[in-house]
Amino acid sequence: MGDSNSSGSVSIDIQLIPLGGKECLVETSKGPISVFVCGDQEKPALITYPDVALNYMSCFQGLFFCQEAASLLLHNFCIYHIDAPGHELGAAEIASDAPMLSMDDLVDQVAEVLDYFGLNEVLCLGVTAGAYILTLFAMKYKDRVRGLILVSPICKAPSWTEWLYNKVMLNLLYFYGMCGILKECLLQRYFSKEVRYGTPGTESDIVQACRRLLDERQHSNIFRYLRAVNERRDITEGLKKLQCKTLIFVGECSPFRSESIGMSNKIDRKISALIEVEACGSLVTEEHPYAMIVPIEFFLMGFGYYKQPCLGSSLSPAQSGTTSHCCISPDLLSPESIGIKLKPIKTRVSMEA
Repeated sequence: MGDSNSSGSVSIDIQLIPLGGKECLVETSKGPISVFVCGDQEKPALITYPDVALNYMSCFQGLFFCQEAASLLLHNFCIYHIDAPGHELGAAEIASDAPMLSMDDLVDQVAEVLDYFGLNEVLCLGVTAGAYILTLFAMKYKDRVRGLILVSPICKAPSWTEWLYNKVMLNLLYFYGMCGILKECLLQRYFSKEVRYGTPGTESDIVQACRRLLDERQHSNIFRYLRAVNERRDITEGLKKLQCKTLIFVGECSPFRSESIGMSNKIDRKISALIEVEACGSLVTEEHPYAMIVPIEFFLMGFGYYKQPCLGSSLSPAQSGTTSHCCISPDLLSPESIGIKLKPIKTRVSMEA
């Protein structure tokens, strides 16, 4: 355990193989929040925020454990993995008398985290509910966000179907905790049917790993995050005024696919691009992380970032695709320049060879 500093934050050194980093518990006006800091803090900042019931390990390890993603992201950035309150590894139950936080509260909490680390401007990577939080953050603190990478994002208030589904999960959490039925509901939220069931009689490794990590969560803490998500407001109109460059990934089998595509249509086409990943659920970062690498690389080239050359690339031809890098405009900011013919990606636009 580390020592408390003058701000009331506790730092805990944790070794993450193959990446090193440290976990900081940052005190904010909305309560403590865990941030896993990975990389050189002198470098530009990339912040992440996970979906409901996930933390940085269960939401982003598939992407960050890719050699190519590490050479791109860790070479250019210091990563600040922000977990929702009480979702970090080994988290205690949040006190029952602690106030329930709204999505706007979680957004303001992100701003306090940036203040704590002295970060003026960041790039953001969020998944579904985490994507909503970071999008709202970009609207509210527009001068602090350079770009958004959103995975199966949401932007509307819950439909009646989603609201009811979430209410069922909230009731399960309240009365039964992290029970089997609840885990199945969450796994349907994250993964495609193919990954959930895989070979008859077996379950894929990532689903098994996710089950184990869900068992470690405090169900009352998940209840708080899910309740905030179920009470979120519609931010669709604000998308039209979004000023930062935005790259959206959405899984073809995601329950939020239609909303994510609709969201991309609201953002100025000059600063946004949409990539639909075939045969994939919402959690593209875990299910098909290799599909994200090339688009992210060219998106970041628009900011002047480049991938560190890595020897012995582990990408197979099917994963890396056959499209030459020079076929794609480095800024990746117009629909015409995002037409990457890379399996398992299916883009919403086409481009001339």
